[in-house]
Parts: sequence; C-alpha cells; structure tokens
Amino acid sequence: MKKSMFLILFVLLVLLFACFNEKKQSLEEFFKDAKIINVDKIIIQDGSTGYSKTITKQEQIGEFLNLIKDIEFTPQDNQEERVGWRYGIALFDGEKEFKFTLNKIDNTYYDSKPDIHPIVENYYKQLNIVEE
Repeated sequence: MKKSMFLILFVLLVLLFACFNEKKQSLEEFFKDAKIINVDKIIIQDGSTGYSKTITKQEQIGEFLNLIKDIEFTPQDNQEERVGWRYGIALFDGEKEFKFTLNKIDNTYYDSKPDIHPIVENYYKQLNIVEE
C-alpha cells in the first residue's frame, strides 16, 4: 500500500511539473538548434496566395533576421491540429533548411511575443522582390 501511494504521488508530481514547465525559446535558438548558422537564403511564402519571395542579398537577410531572431515562442496549451497558415518561412544555410510557420515549429504550436505576424507581414509586403 505504501509503495503504491508513493508511486501515485510521484506520477502526480511529474505530471504537475510537466504542466508548469513551459519552455520558452527564441526563434534564433530554434534555428541554431537546427544547425542553421550562416543564413544565405530566406523564402517567405504567403499562405493565402501561395506566392513566395526569395531573399538572397545579405543585407536583406540580416535585416529580416534582426527583426525576428529575438521573438520568444511559448508552446500553446491547445496542441490540436489546425488547417492553414498565413506565412511560411524557410531559412537556408547551404543545403541545410529550417522551415516553420508563424505559429508552428516542427509539430508544436506556439504563441509569439512580440507577435510575429505583423512583423513578417509588414516585411513581406514592403519587400521589393517579384513574387514567384
């Protein structure tokens, strides 16, 4: 009886700890974990039109990364599958690629602080690059 109570208490503590252990991470930490060190190309795709813009100029790449790299991502409580996305971004380091949407990285949905949506949307709209 004593062992089973201890086991139940232990499991409850582990579950409780897991619920409160929200891992916040900057976008830069995500792409560094993916071994993306020297970004040499960025593709931003508009999910509503399907068009995309490819950035290869180092000045524009640096400008965009400076806007988004410190944005903090916190996992959402609700991880139910969703349909559609507003913008998808792919960062390239040679052949290595890191892809994400504005609220989903890998298979996890996130909230961003500050909100990444207006930052990416404004940057995308002001980019003087022909949409593909």
